[in-house]
Amino acid sequence: MGGAMAARLLAAGHRLTVHTRSPEKARRLIAAGAEWAATPAAAARGAAATFIMVGHPADVEQVVFGTDGVLDGLAPGTLLIDHTTSSPELAERLAAAAVGRGAWSLDAPVSGGDRGAREGTLTVMVGGDPRARQALEVCWSAVAGRVVDCGPPGSGQRTKLVNQIAIASGMIGMCEALLFAHRAGLGLETTLTAIGGGAAGSWSLANLAPRILRGDLGPGFLVEHFIKDMRLALEECRRMSLRLPGLELAESLYRSLADRGMERLGTQALVLALAEHAGHAWPLPGERSPPDLPRSP
Repeated sequence: MGGAMAARLLAAGHRLTVHTRSPEKARRLIAAGAEWAATPAAAARGAAATFIMVGHPADVEQVVFGTDGVLDGLAPGTLLIDHTTSSPELAERLAAAAVGRGAWSLDAPVSGGDRGAREGTLTVMVGGDPRARQALEVCWSAVAGRVVDCGPPGSGQRTKLVNQIAIASGMIGMCEALLFAHRAGLGLETTLTAIGGGAAGSWSLANLAPRILRGDLGPGFLVEHFIKDMRLALEECRRMSLRLPGLELAESLYRSLADRGMERLGTQALVLALAEHAGHAWPLPGERSPPDLPRSP
């Protein structure tokens, strides 16, 4: 997603300097006109705005606070924007560190998946000073369809965790509905047409259910990253003394996928974990339910 967002900034005419921990991932951007920086500090040095999109909070820590990290290159009056879904507490520390350099920091996680990143239709959830958010409008217009001011530092991350909590239980419902339909011998494409326009409709039903029916379990969003997000949400729940059983169930089901080596699949692979729990083998693409269904005694 970070690569697609960077490509859109470049295509919109912004001068772009990039650093990636795996240099080969920057080749297309460099071929399109981006400049290469050997370190995060070098990427930030001289930039009006420095954007980060990595995988985990520990990666953010390394990229910002590590040797030759972004903080070493951040100049007074400039902006630091972290698009990683990360810890609210870390977002607050980033904001304090930026202030110490005379700069601004925004936590700005996104939703909309790989397609939203390619098409520039992401939703950006921003925590931090609204004046810094407003200063970036020309950049937001290249990557986002919606930018929401969520409150002070950390609020963007907490809002993104709300988003992930809503998705987690919804994914269980979507996959269980497909399992039921398949076991009942229904045509799955017809079933999606029947329920997709009503109260059962959702982004996951419209975008991920068709992938499941095609047998496409490749990532739009990785299982391992979703597990990370759910664990961040559960950490916040513990801090607030809040129990969310649906979130706990979803995290355990996704963890069972990771334990079986499926952490690099897309989140729609949850159907495999639920099929196993249901004792019902999920079909190959195009396969219909077995004609002889067991009957209740």
